[in-house]
Amino acid sequence: MDHVTGVARPPLGIRLLHALRREPDWSAMTDGELAAFRDAENRKRASRLIRVITGRPDRGAVIRWQDVALPDRALRVRVSRPATGHADLPLVVHVHGGGFVGTAAQSDWVNSHLATRLPAVVVSVEHRLLAPGTPLPAAVDDGWDVLRHVVRDAARWGVDPARTAVFGESTGGLIAALAAIRARDSGLPLRAQVLANPAVDLTGAMYDHASMTRHADSPTLTVEQMRLFHRLAVPPGTDPRPLSPLHADDLGGLAPALVVVPTFDPLADHGRRYAEALLEAGTPARLAEHPGATHAFLSMPNVVPQAKAARAEVAGFLREHLASA
Repeated sequence: MDHVTGVARPPLGIRLLHALRREPDWSAMTDGELAAFRDAENRKRASRLIRVITGRPDRGAVIRWQDVALPDRALRVRVSRPATGHADLPLVVHVHGGGFVGTAAQSDWVNSHLATRLPAVVVSVEHRLLAPGTPLPAAVDDGWDVLRHVVRDAARWGVDPARTAVFGESTGGLIAALAAIRARDSGLPLRAQVLANPAVDLTGAMYDHASMTRHADSPTLTVEQMRLFHRLAVPPGTDPRPLSPLHADDLGGLAPALVVVPTFDPLADHGRRYAEALLEAGTPARLAEHPGATHAFLSMPNVVPQAKAARAEVAGFLREHLASA
């Protein structure tokens, strides 16, 4: 809180990082520049050095990359599980944020702590990133197909398929929300969904939410970044409604939801409206707002203090819904 103006401000660490970082010109970025930016950014996000920002994983968790062989492609997933032997653990399928950038490794802090504290097996999907020729449905299919694969082969993964949840951040929150809808429609049992700073509206109205204007130039996500994301996610001629959970025809009968909203975020109202829509449809939903926290704060616990409280909230919600019957 700025004691002079009385207006909430982002944490000091975020403001310092923002001041030191040169922001690309998102509107003028060429395909080649986008690919170079993505590769450089992901190398940084997967490095050990970046843990001064993204947090140290829980030492009680074993974290490994694994390959998932799907009928038409192979995907990598990053699996966090307790180091001590457990069988038939709950399953949490996680999807990282970023959209056109990002890696499962950036979420090691939150996922490793969930693995040890629930305990559970957390499978984080290294989905296809948005790019020219790779729109959002590719990433949505990756999240859904990994969820189905692990549930169907539960014994090999050491999980209890009857105790499954999805968890996503930002674009990953969108993918997780769509997976929860598909799960209901296909009869795949889900116990819970956790959506952190989710983007849930890709229609032309996505910029009409008040938080988009209020926080258009926030330090961890800007509206200009969102416009690039939007162009890649739903190219001209694509119907955005099937990719917009907020505009789904039916939000009833879904797994109970925890919607985590950092208030200093252009997408804050996306999360708020989605929690309201779920409740109106009869789906249990809990809205958890974190004043002053910025977009993607669960991936930056060492510079956004609110991340630890949010992690505890997520763990408590999942523990409640993934408990043995």
